Amino acid sequence: MSLVREPGGADHRGGIQPGLAKVLMAGAAGVLAMATAGAAMAQAVVVRSTGPSAAAYPMGRKLPANAAVALRAGDHVTVLDKSGTRVLAGPGNFKLTGAVNRDAASGTALAGMMARTGGVRTRTGAVRGAPMLVPTSASPSSIWYVDVSKGGTYCVADPAQVVLWRPDASSEGTGTLLSADGSMANVTWRMGSSLKLWPSATLPVVDGQTYKFSNTVSQPVKITVKLVTALSDDQVEVAGMLADKGCTAQLDLLANAAGDGSASGG
Repeated sequence: MSLVREPGGADHRGGIQPGLAKVLMAGAAGVLAMATAGAAMAQAVVVRSTGPSAAAYPMGRKLPANAAVALRAGDHVTVLDKSGTRVLAGPGNFKLTGAVNRDAASGTALAGMMARTGGVRTRTGAVRGAPMLVPTSASPSSIWYVDVSKGGTYCVADPAQVVLWRPDASSEGTGTLLSADGSMANVTWRMGSSLKLWPSATLPVVDGQTYKFSNTVSQPVKITVKLVTALSDDQVEVAGMLADKGCTAQLDLLANAAGDGSASGG
């Protein structure tokens, strides 16, 4: 519909009034901005960064498609993209085109680590369907498990299905969760199991709340929980969300998934 003006600047009754025209123009500009933002979505997310250029490529930085990454000697920047994780080792120049071919098994392992399998509560609070794990493990097999040996900030999708993970399952284990208001809940792992559901009936999980976990075998740690909704199935988008929420414990776990493989720049 076109804007028709009468002599003297008055709008025709059947035309668009100036105020409405401005609104429509603003709306069109907003749609264009959204389309532009969508086209410039992150190609990769930095999940770990060490060396002289760490300030330029901090953990959580989102890198657009075809971004050029210039690294100096001693730099090691771990990025997650649609092909998985990899370490960029300086000195050198890198371009994130998304055309990197990597070990398919590594990509499958990463997908499994980021999958939201969840757990079903049993009477004992154990995680039903969880595989029998080796007595000790260096890190959780899922980024959605809360590592009670390290603590940190974790994003969770379902406050009633938060899974606590411990590295040593060789014997029964116990611990205590304490909230800022003094509420407390005990946690007990069975021998041979590394997983235990958070006792949400006794100590509800609250968005932004920090809890202290303590036991008799290690130093107390602090666990901060950030609730999230509508999680994407896209690994890069999930990593970007973790970065936005400050869930660095999970980003660090993704960085560990990169292993020893690294790419050298040209």
